Amino acid sequence: SALQLAIHQKLIAHNPAEGCALPRVERNEMKTLTADQLTAFLQEAKRTGVFEMYYLELATGLRRGELLGLKWTDVDFHQGTITVRRQISRINGTVVEVPLKTKNAYRVIPLGEQALAVLQSQQEKTHSEYVFPSPNGGPISPDSVRNMLRRVLKRAGLPRVRFHDLRHTFATLALQNGVDVRTLQEVLGHVNLNTTQIYTHVDNENLRSAAKA
Repeated sequence: SALQLAIHQKLIAHNPAEGCALPRVERNEMKTLTADQLTAFLQEAKRTGVFEMYYLELATGLRRGELLGLKWTDVDFHQGTITVRRQISRINGTVVEVPLKTKNAYRVIPLGEQALAVLQSQQEKTHSEYVFPSPNGGPISPDSVRNMLRRVLKRAGLPRVRFHDLRHTFATLALQNGVDVRTLQEVLGHVNLNTTQIYTHVDNENLRSAAKA
């Protein structure tokens, strides 16, 4: 498209990329943890001392950077919500706060009572503005969280999944427990409903129920 624009701007006479076959986009296979696997995972996370972080992830489906960017000022215990305002990323070797990528990513997510209790427990253990800080109190590196996840999965005897697969797990379980796709779109911060609908094929029980109705 850049070369095509160059033609319109009369910078080049023809598009040298015309006729080239574009490679197929390879998408990572979506993996989710079952209910039994989640139990084993959370038990091991508790033994490792990272239960609160992974519990909140599985209760909200936040992106990794969004989860690490949470500050206590984003948590409203009275209203029972968290507000997603920023994310943490590693840029040129430095862990920094960066803006969210889309306006839909800025959102308020309601929490259940158990998730709020887990957050209160986490607040008692931390002395940082971040909900899940690094040992020095600053933002934790996304790479550290990924490596930590691998260790927990290995110790629990579970297959390796990506951190993003925990988001997939949340979305799948939400649909299986009756959350409608439009609501799930708001919680996940998707721009397009089509993105959210990739999860709807996972469980056909809702379709059967709809057919009976």
